[in-house]
Amino acid sequence: MKLLLHICCAPCSVMCIEKLREENIDITGFWYNPNIHPYIEYKNRRDCLKEYSSMINLDVIYKEEYGLREFTKNVINNLDNRCAYCYTVRLNETAKYAKENGYDAFCTTLLISPYQNHEKIIEIGNELAKKYGIKFYYYDFRPYFKEGQEKAREISLYMQKYCGCIFSEEERYEKKIKKDKEKSII
Repeated sequence: MKLLLHICCAPCSVMCIEKLREENIDITGFWYNPNIHPYIEYKNRRDCLKEYSSMINLDVIYKEEYGLREFTKNVINNLDNRCAYCYTVRLNETAKYAKENGYDAFCTTLLISPYQNHEKIIEIGNELAKKYGIKFYYYDFRPYFKEGQEKAREISLYMQKYCGCIFSEEERYEKKIKKDKEKSII
């Protein structure tokens, strides 16, 4: 099977690629992540994937689109739904590219993270499979998350501290923001 694998970041791809290769699946990576902000974070993740893919001999297609304005414009009025929007945008581009370029199926490394909405990713993947007439290859990579993170650290891959969007970066600091606010009132 010829599979286009959407890759959110190198660390999340480690075990996904390993497991898919164990099944003798012909994988091509696909970088499309206009949700990642700020730009330096986008660049760090992209460049890390370039280094890692070279190490493991993986072809990756890079669809460059740093999309802060487009992303924020589309989620600002419904921040609680931003993840579904984000999954849809990235998987839509993956499915479309896969169909237009002769792949048998598409998948995503998002399926490894216990922090992502797994069921929503599957739902969107299946909807896009119908839309484009291409298979969404579902694989529950979550049991390999910790092992993948350990392997990523062993080879010194850049390890990000948040999902990628500017709002998840804000959430990362919620407790600190609250404490700072309380201190300033006193």
